[in-house]
Amino acid sequence: MSTDGLSVDESIRTLLLLMPRMVGRAKRLGVPEELRSLSLAPRHLSLLAYLLFDGAMTVNELASRLEVAPATVSLMVGELSRKGVLDRREDDADRRRTIVSIAEARRDAISEWLGHGAAAWRTALEPLTPAERRLFVRTLLAYEQALSG
Repeated sequence: MSTDGLSVDESIRTLLLLMPRMVGRAKRLGVPEELRSLSLAPRHLSLLAYLLFDGAMTVNELASRLEVAPATVSLMVGELSRKGVLDRREDDADRRRTIVSIAEARRDAISEWLGHGAAAWRTALEPLTPAERRLFVRTLLAYEQALSG
């Protein structure tokens, strides 16, 4: 396949073949043994990824990044805290705020699980210029929007 001058139809054909393979490979990475019994759902992945790569943050910060209501994040945080995946603590600067982080006992397993995908994305994105990366991300976001609309 030549990457120069692909028509829209050639691009669609290529992507329609590629996307199922990508999803299949991502699924085969599997959940580490110690996390399997926790019934983690896809909605948990983004929350865990933010905490793993960006560190502890408040419920409101997570809600903003995940583009959901703080109440939704509070429910997920409560569920994952009960399962021992997350730790919650009061913010020393403002006791009304809750700081959320990955429980130390689960950090290695979560890092192993999410790290494969992050490393693959790094390999694919590092050779691109910042403008090319922005275009790629915008294209994926547009695709997602078109699927849901």
